[in-house]
Amino acid sequence: HQDENVLDTWFSSQLWTFATQGWPQKPELLEGHHPTTALVTARDIIALWVARMVMSSLYFLDEVPFKDVVIYPTILAKDGSRMSKSKGNGVDPMDLIGMYGADAMRYNLLTLCTNNQDVKFDANIDKKTKKLIDSPRTEQAKSFVTKIWNASRFLLMNMEGYTPGEPVVETPADAWMFSRLAKAVKMVTEGIENYTFGDMARGVQQFFWNEVCDWYVEVTKARLKGEGRLQAQRNLIFVLDTSIRLMHPLMPFVTEEIWDNMPASVLDLDAEGNVDRAEALMIAKWPEPADYVKYVDEDAERAFELCRTVVSAARATRSRYRLSPKAELDVVVRAGVEDIEKLESLRSTIEPLANTASLVMGTDVEKPAASIAVVDSGVEVFVVLEGKVDLSAEKARLEKEIAAAQKELAGCEKTLANEGFVAKAAPAVVQKKRDRAAELKEILEALTAQVADFS
Repeated sequence: HQDENVLDTWFSSQLWTFATQGWPQKPELLEGHHPTTALVTARDIIALWVARMVMSSLYFLDEVPFKDVVIYPTILAKDGSRMSKSKGNGVDPMDLIGMYGADAMRYNLLTLCTNNQDVKFDANIDKKTKKLIDSPRTEQAKSFVTKIWNASRFLLMNMEGYTPGEPVVETPADAWMFSRLAKAVKMVTEGIENYTFGDMARGVQQFFWNEVCDWYVEVTKARLKGEGRLQAQRNLIFVLDTSIRLMHPLMPFVTEEIWDNMPASVLDLDAEGNVDRAEALMIAKWPEPADYVKYVDEDAERAFELCRTVVSAARATRSRYRLSPKAELDVVVRAGVEDIEKLESLRSTIEPLANTASLVMGTDVEKPAASIAVVDSGVEVFVVLEGKVDLSAEKARLEKEIAAAQKELAGCEKTLANEGFVAKAAPAVVQKKRDRAAELKEILEALTAQVADFS
């Protein structure tokens, strides 16, 4: 016999936005709390819950209960199937936290948020014990957390004699970094406001790791030993403090710990110049894009990007041809008049970073003999290898590697073209073969480019 007194479980849930805040006994508690800003939920309960909340709120309060509805992706197992206890393919978040830390897990999940409704989680699960083996993407996220910690620790170890004060552009690197910082503030703020968490999270890593750590800290640390030490410290702490505040919603624990050990920056000074620091990072003032727009400098960005192009070309050449980092190189740069002027203004920065024996720059310089060319950002960079690399032997070695890669790729493609193999082999085996074929194509592209250097 079916019980006649049945209440739909969603009936009470649909009252959630206002019944939890004093309604109907104390409707005054709703003031300032209803309607809410956003509802975050899964797509499978849009009709069951979301639509009913809108309906009930309109009926009882005559207003829509939230401005935005954010539908998050469904996280699937590595093979694309739904996670479930019966299959044993689910991942316990506590296992991920124990292995990689809460910040790494949180950051990795944010990077998975895309426009696609379903995302595959790369965790490898032991088939017998159903325990987590590893998660390569979360491991990468942990590396980023470690990078933030180490970079911050390095800067904080070099703050002797520091006092808070205004950031000042003293070098081309300062102008470039402050402009990039202003754009990062805008990017993160808009990413949160528009719920584009994946793009925002990946953009933060690109900015902090590739620009702040790899370039600005490296270029600026030499100034920590000279007369401009105090201003260099103020500029670095300004960049670090802003960056830590931007990253706090993504990885709250490591950023809070770093901020607790940081000295006050210009962001903590009141109108009279006195320190007025929040008790915790989570309640500190958010960097507002309007406050940073004054730092945007497109010319400075272009100039330093050209510098990075030349330095990266020299470093990549050393790596590609197995040359010592200490080996000085002759470098020739060909570009337009305006770009050459910008590069000349950065000569004192380029020469030590690229470790050049000579640096010739002009609009009509010729490609030197026995040199390789790197073209990027409208600039041609020629790195002379004469006397450093046996070009004929190197070319022969590369051609031998190309032949071996082509042979292996042909075998992979033949196997993948076999319908019987694709149909009968385990999906993991087929995927491994496809991954290897893709990897070989990338290897061949790189090797072919190196051979072209000698033409």
